[in-house]
Amino acid sequence: MLAPSREGSSPTGEKDASDLEAVFDVPVRISVVLGRTKVPVAQLLKMDVGTVVELDRQVGEAVEIYVNDRLVARGEIVLVESRLGVTMTEIIKAA
Repeated sequence: MLAPSREGSSPTGEKDASDLEAVFDVPVRISVVLGRTKVPVAQLLKMDVGTVVELDRQVGEAVEIYVNDRLVARGEIVLVESRLGVTMTEIIKAA
C-alpha cells in the first residue's frame, strides 16, 4: 500500500516545478565572467569613459556563469535585439 503523497508530488515520489514554489521569489545574483585582467592601480586611476581593457579571452570562447558566486554553467554571448545576453551551453555538475 502506498503512503499518501503530499500535494504537488507525483504518485511515484518524483518532484515537479510546484515543489519549488517556495523559492520562486528568492533573489539570486547571476554573474557572467567575460574575461579577466590585471592592471596596476595607477593605470586603473587613469581610466576614463571609452577606455579599452584587454581581457584574457578570445572572441568565441565560452564564458563562465555564476549563481551566488558558485560556478553553475558555461555559455556563449549572444546579441538579442541590440542587447547582449548569454545562452547556456554546458551545466556544471556539483562535485
